[in-house]
Amino acid sequence: MYKTTAKIDGMACSMCEAHVNDTVRRAFRVRKVTSSHKKGECVILAEEPLGQAELAAALDPTGYRVLSAESEPCRKKGLFGF
Repeated sequence: MYKTTAKIDGMACSMCEAHVNDTVRRAFRVRKVTSSHKKGECVILAEEPLGQAELAAALDPTGYRVLSAESEPCRKKGLFGF
């Protein structure tokens, strides 16, 4: 499992967050995706690491710009995080 954190430019409201989340879900096989327009970032949990170029290819046509993306291995925690 990999956690990808992407900095995204162009999100201004919660509908923008939903649009980014839906676009990522349609373009990639992800476990979880959350976005924050206040932080200007999108956090994606997936089986494979996602690169900046892949995210940009999916999001650029929708009007959002991927400024950076970093993937790191993520261990699934058990119940209650233990």
